[in-house]
Amino acid sequence: MPTPSLFFSGLLALSAGLPSLAAPSYGSTDPCAKIGGQTFVAPADAIACQKSFPLNETIKANVLNNIARVFDFFTFEDYYLHSPYPFQESTTNIRRDIARINATKYATDYDLNKDIYDFTTELNDGHTRWFPDCYNSYQNLLPTPVVILGNEVVVAPDAVEFLSLMPPEFAQYYANIGFNWQRLAGARILRIDGLPAFSYVDKIASTVSGNYLDHGVRVNSVVSSYRISGTSFSQRFGDLAGPSFLTQTHLTFELIPVNSTRPETVNVPYLANFVGNPFTDGPSYWANNCAAKNTTNGVDHRSASHTKRDGKPLRPMAKIIDLAPKTAVGLPGPFLPTLSPVNGSEGVIKSFILPDNKTGVMFVGSFEPDDYVGFQTDTVAAISQFQAANVTHLIIDLTNNGGGYVCLGLFLHQYLAGMGIGYAGFQSTNRANPLAKKILASDIAQGLNDQVSYYTADDFAFLNNTEMPASYNYFEPSSSEFVNGKSDPTSQRFYDVCTPYNVPVPDGPAFDLKNVAIVGNGNCASTCALFSTLMYERHGTKMAMFGGKPGEHVEFKGMAGNQVLEWADLDSEIKTAGLKDDPLAPPDLLVSSNMRVNWRTAWSWLDETKPIAFKSELPQYHFPYTIDTYNNPQNLWTFAAKELFGAGHGYGY
Repeated sequence: MPTPSLFFSGLLALSAGLPSLAAPSYGSTDPCAKIGGQTFVAPADAIACQKSFPLNETIKANVLNNIARVFDFFTFEDYYLHSPYPFQESTTNIRRDIARINATKYATDYDLNKDIYDFTTELNDGHTRWFPDCYNSYQNLLPTPVVILGNEVVVAPDAVEFLSLMPPEFAQYYANIGFNWQRLAGARILRIDGLPAFSYVDKIASTVSGNYLDHGVRVNSVVSSYRISGTSFSQRFGDLAGPSFLTQTHLTFELIPVNSTRPETVNVPYLANFVGNPFTDGPSYWANNCAAKNTTNGVDHRSASHTKRDGKPLRPMAKIIDLAPKTAVGLPGPFLPTLSPVNGSEGVIKSFILPDNKTGVMFVGSFEPDDYVGFQTDTVAAISQFQAANVTHLIIDLTNNGGGYVCLGLFLHQYLAGMGIGYAGFQSTNRANPLAKKILASDIAQGLNDQVSYYTADDFAFLNNTEMPASYNYFEPSSSEFVNGKSDPTSQRFYDVCTPYNVPVPDGPAFDLKNVAIVGNGNCASTCALFSTLMYERHGTKMAMFGGKPGEHVEFKGMAGNQVLEWADLDSEIKTAGLKDDPLAPPDLLVSSNMRVNWRTAWSWLDETKPIAFKSELPQYHFPYTIDTYNNPQNLWTFAAKELFGAGHGYGY
């Protein structure tokens, strides 16, 4: 384990116990007052507001101390010293990066946060990122979202239908400045900001998208695509047309419009959409969007006001945070499925029977439903109707599934494969850093359990699938993983305990598993990646990925940890253990931000020496998006059914 430097030990003494700081002072003008109360504003005005807060050295010290201490819990830190092929783009020395940021002089709080945001984003682990509410309070939107169709980058052909679903102020802004964005829908893009179109897509994938280790998966995050947001079909702007940290006022495109053969250069303005808390001026912007709130930091669950009293354990989560849903736009009507949904389609799962009457489709948009039990009953309802209709083949669409409850991923695997397979998940470990070991020891000494702590062992099982008691210390003795020449102490290996489920699960598979296929764009993270990897590694399930750059791979999973802790959750673990005053404990944040962390590792079923996150596993099939499938789920499912189950043949690697 890296030992925190004396510098960060000093920062702890500086920042511990400080009250929330007031907003920085202003000069004679307040750029935030110009845009207060407005939903859509020119990006230059929003950036001027955000850059009006000068750097506060106390805040800087507090933030960097918090981040450095949180990284002590990061299970993959040593992998980044030399990330294995094909994920080598993520290679970095995390401690050196933090030291560089500490040594850098910044003029504004914006500049500091932009550097931290970029550093954590380019780890390409959506589980381990810095999200500052102060600067994620706007989403920059471009009226020309891009897609990759075959061998070309084009403005989304459905841009007019898509953007007509935005609030009317969006189109009105462009009308007021005389910019005709509608004529650009479907245009072939040759260059963006002086780079060849695909080179610029690569640039965004490398510096803006984050979240996924595989570059090909991040390419699919750059472009616009369909998804389920909440419980409705939706469309993402994509990371090029919808970044969540304001830096640009426009993009310059060299393109050829539809029905033209002549290239032209067009400066396309961004428009900033405010998605934060209301404000009227600089002080209220800082108070409402930047200063720490009562939910920013954790709580002591032993106190009467915070004790969990529902009798249920804390449920492990593994998900990414995609800021894009802040501006959720529906899927245009012409692209919505026309098939009648089957039972259990009211939530995050949308299920249909294709016109061949042999193929069922479950579009699993998320593993984070509002109703945990409802996800299970919806699964049963859909599969029961499939079976009653004599459906023999199943397509599971995981496009843009950002993950959710770990046990719901294991449940879906278990329901499809049957209870007869035994344990439905992966071996897992925690990082055995000194503070983590103190937390578990303190929890045991206090007699705590999984109603108030993620660390206690009663949510886990030994590898013989016998549940651990809450009093078991799985850090004693610890193990060690040797990664890039470093010995990294870890816990003993254990299983998740998810059974009994809330619905009966059959002993055998719901379908012949050779007739089950998974489709998607690789933007399948966390619990989604756990589920898809289990289906692939244990059952050889057919995987078909769509999109990406021509001739380049797209992995079928995005980012696969095994559990994520938000900063407030990790802080609650420390406070509930009574260790907030320990010299190794991260300080409470003085600003409204979240330094989330990958807290557990899942180990491959096929090679138990490798985390599934760093195990390259390619799909058997890879198809480009076409004008018919890029934003039309039903067309994509019909195409996939023919290619994967019918007489047609896909092409693999």
